[in-house]
Amino acid sequence: MNLAHRFLEKTEFKSYEDFCENFKLIIPENFNFAYDVIDEYARLEPDRLALIWCNDDGQEKFITFGELKKYSDKAANMFKNQGIKKGDKVMLILRRRYEFYYIVLGLSKIGAIYIPSTDQLTEKDITYRNNKGDIKMIIAYNRTDIIRHVEESLRDSPAVEKVMLVGGRREGWISFDHELEAASEKWTRPVGEENTTNSDIMLIYFTSGTTGMPKMTLHDFTYPLGHIVNAKYWQRVLDGGRHLTVADSGWAKFGWGKIYGQWICGVVMFVYDMERFNPRRLLEKIEQYRLQTFCAPPTIYRFMLQEDLDKYDLSSLVHCSTAGEPLNPGVFNKFLEKTGLPILNGFGQSETSVLVANFEWFEVVPGSMGKPNPAYDIDVVDEYGNTCADGVEGELVIRHATTNKPAGLCCGYYKDEEATSRVWYDDTYHTGDVVYRDEYGYFWFVGRNDDVIKASGYRISPFEVESAVIEHPAVVECAVTGAPDEIRGTVVKATVVLAEGFAPSEELKKDIQDCVKRVTAPYKYPRIIEFVEELPKTIGGKIKRAQIRQKDGVLHN
Repeated sequence: MNLAHRFLEKTEFKSYEDFCENFKLIIPENFNFAYDVIDEYARLEPDRLALIWCNDDGQEKFITFGELKKYSDKAANMFKNQGIKKGDKVMLILRRRYEFYYIVLGLSKIGAIYIPSTDQLTEKDITYRNNKGDIKMIIAYNRTDIIRHVEESLRDSPAVEKVMLVGGRREGWISFDHELEAASEKWTRPVGEENTTNSDIMLIYFTSGTTGMPKMTLHDFTYPLGHIVNAKYWQRVLDGGRHLTVADSGWAKFGWGKIYGQWICGVVMFVYDMERFNPRRLLEKIEQYRLQTFCAPPTIYRFMLQEDLDKYDLSSLVHCSTAGEPLNPGVFNKFLEKTGLPILNGFGQSETSVLVANFEWFEVVPGSMGKPNPAYDIDVVDEYGNTCADGVEGELVIRHATTNKPAGLCCGYYKDEEATSRVWYDDTYHTGDVVYRDEYGYFWFVGRNDDVIKASGYRISPFEVESAVIEHPAVVECAVTGAPDEIRGTVVKATVVLAEGFAPSEELKKDIQDCVKRVTAPYKYPRIIEFVEELPKTIGGKIKRAQIRQKDGVLHN
């Protein structure tokens, strides 16, 4: 039993065409995920397993929906006792701790706004977020560097009134564990103005900041319903099945894969609180806990494929998916060869749920993003807003974004009308991503507007060249950008991280260049190859191509 049927007019479809024509969400009045999903499971099946949590120290917890209701009710009372009320903003720096769920659900029951943040933030990052977001309380996990960065940020963060520590005690901090234990289990859903409405803001994501300072993306209380498509039709989670999405609680991918759509569809959430990513340990967890559906960024798959997969029993897996960065065909084909499972690509933003994905009714084409999510009116347009013909590159947009705003689409950027107006105008939301649609309706990623390379009269997709470079066995990661050239103006450059056992050399550069010429059009090959130990990335793990361009003296290609 799961609750997806309560929020969909139809749950099963015969074809992609049927999906597009007949998919429709049912959005209840004053929907609140904590009450209408978690508490409802607790009412119907209180002993139903909701969550399995483990870490690298051998600790594990099995949590039921009845326990989620109990501890989220206690959390709501605890926050009320601390003076947190509807509309207050609370920053969470909690890694992959199971307490995150108690806290988020408790804040949602009050109507407070939660702001998930990664544990990699420094004092400067936290100060920026505190002041940009008018943060009232910070809740952080008990780790020395996290505590230090939070405390240092308080010197220049006048809005922050309280700090709360999970997993320990410290002078000047409120003990989450103590206060939660002491709080009452009795909590009643508020009525009147204290109750939440669909248009109230539920959470704020800070964007990745690949091209500038992070923006604050606003999501309302209908946001969880937009993720039903993510879970049921793209990740293809199973009712009662065990699902793992590899994501820190500080990022939108957590909302995409570790809470909303998945629990609506009745999964057992598996949460692995790893100290640091180790592909061997991750493979061991999949084997040990018999996970059935799995989602991770392409980089995770690339590192997993560096291991001997034959040493692990992955037979429990039935569906695998990916998002966050484009998936290279080479990774897709090698994983399929090793496991028999295709990796289902999905595409979207912190501002949305999944926009384009590989759904069950059509064949997966390696390298393609898939086809549009029918919950959105998706189009590919030219610079004048006209629909592009098949095969013609343009910007991916969402039509009728204002007049028929879909659940899952953000409400704009907090205190930044200028940023909002740049992406949201003429009843259209502009993603800033360049794609094209082929004659069969598949979408193909080209790059961010700022990332597309213009060299020798050609428009070159960095993703297409990266896919070709990664075909070479010596390459683990690659970022392709435009670099200045006295004769040609701009040429293609590949910044490369090598696999174990390979060393930089002029011979290797030429071999990689020859590989690219065999895989794609010769004019696209990287005339410059730079070997590096690691690529510059955001704290969320996305490659900062703008930083590479800036280092090379190219701000815009």
